[in-house]
Amino acid sequence: MAKKESKPAAPVDRVNKRIRERDKTTLAKVVHLADDVAKNAFKGGDINIAIPTRTRANTLWNKKRGILQMGDGKSTRELFNLNQAKQFMQTVLHGDSIKQLIEAEKTLSLRGMFYKALHTIQGTKGEKTFANQDESDVILEDLEVAMGSLREELHVYAKKRGTMVGNITIVDTGDEIDCRRMGSGGYAVPSITEPDVIQFKKCEAKFVLHVEKDTVWGRFNEDRFWEKHNCILTEGSGQPPRGMRRLLRRLNEELGLPIYCLLDCDPWGHYIYSVIKQGSISLAYESERLAIPDAKFLGVRSKDYEECELSDDVQIELNKNDTDRAAQIKAYPWFKDHKGWQREIDRMLKNGFKMEVESLITKDISYVTEEYVPQRLKAKDWLD
Repeated sequence: MAKKESKPAAPVDRVNKRIRERDKTTLAKVVHLADDVAKNAFKGGDINIAIPTRTRANTLWNKKRGILQMGDGKSTRELFNLNQAKQFMQTVLHGDSIKQLIEAEKTLSLRGMFYKALHTIQGTKGEKTFANQDESDVILEDLEVAMGSLREELHVYAKKRGTMVGNITIVDTGDEIDCRRMGSGGYAVPSITEPDVIQFKKCEAKFVLHVEKDTVWGRFNEDRFWEKHNCILTEGSGQPPRGMRRLLRRLNEELGLPIYCLLDCDPWGHYIYSVIKQGSISLAYESERLAIPDAKFLGVRSKDYEECELSDDVQIELNKNDTDRAAQIKAYPWFKDHKGWQREIDRMLKNGFKMEVESLITKDISYVTEEYVPQRLKAKDWLD
């Protein structure tokens, strides 16, 4: 049973004090990183920065806690190594930008950070510091894990992606927002959803239904599913960004709300659920604050083609990428020992096709909101 009482919003002065203390700690980490480089340079030693390795090989499965965690593996980024010099320079550039942001008490988007550090490298024939934003984003993630800091602590934010509506009132940067009165568009979830930005003021909801895409979310919102079933309805535009995952984790952890996921019946929907539940390999260092070990997979399931009497029109043939990805997911330790998930993936492969949540519309426009999800919830028919 979900807790119906939520924590009161923290006073503004207390929140601001916490932010100042956080910034002081983060700034010290940036300076410490730079000091280590300088000390090695003055001593005539190797000039390098140690970066924890964000790979499958350095990711540990904590079965007891049900989350992925990062191992102790590290690699060094050396200045006097032709293969690493550019990445070393990029790391230092972003480190300096982060220091400037914290000192100025300002923030920048991931795109903004890319442009702030973008220039032609002196002495080259037009070579830029970054070839594209993806290259910049990876370096920022490296800095996060190297300093043990969250992206928001570095004063960097991502593009808003994700929506929420339902029986909850929140406070966002001092503004009270009633998520019951958000119209057809809903509340746009920001990339930073930490307690110093978003506080939960009042919540009557009994659970959270997270759907994969905005198109499905729109059907649930238009049908007022959240009002009829006393819940919160969220969507993550595919794989949910960190802001949405952090918000879901907080709703689960702080308010005791169960998290139910309605995703496509394909390897990518299965992977999205895996990321929500256990965390991701590339961001294993953030699993402590993002993963939701007790999240449930409500559907869509491979058995639904027959049970829901769907037509052949909903079948999307599995291609080689799909089958290869399914084999990889099936071998994940957290799925490998789960008989229900082994059967689910095997049945999908045996069917030879995948299905989207939207396929349920072929039964009736509101079949998914009026029959499918309510029946699954009532029967407790889900995979965990």
